[in-house]
Amino acid sequence: MFDNLNWWEIGALLMLALLIFGERLPKVIGDGLRMLRGLRAMAQNATSDLSRELGTDIQLQDLHPKAFIRKHLLSEDEEAALRKPLQGLFEDVKSDLNGVKADLGDVAAAADLRSHRTPTPPPATTPPPAPAGPPATFDIDAT
Repeated sequence: MFDNLNWWEIGALLMLALLIFGERLPKVIGDGLRMLRGLRAMAQNATSDLSRELGTDIQLQDLHPKAFIRKHLLSEDEEAALRKPLQGLFEDVKSDLNGVKADLGDVAAAADLRSHRTPTPPPATTPPPAPAGPPATFDIDAT
């Protein structure tokens, strides 16, 4: 739970809790632990009630909708029948991606060959023509 906190941060949190709650800190910790035990008991009771209603053994991990449907509502034959059209689609997409990877490899190889050629010098440019007319005069004292 506290894997991403080091000892200094945990100590700072404890000091902050001591400053906020003062002498009531042990009572607050006890109330928090009691609430956590109550939540666990409620989850366990709900799981056991659901197991009793469905007539099967349900764990808390089985309450995920995908796992619940897979385990309790579908047989293995029904699951295989549902997966069969999607498996064909998956194989088609996989082969298309492999083709795209091959095409990208060819393009990268061609670009690599082009980069090893001797570069051609850029075409010579001529300077822009000077503006026609008398040269402009500037007022040196102007600011």
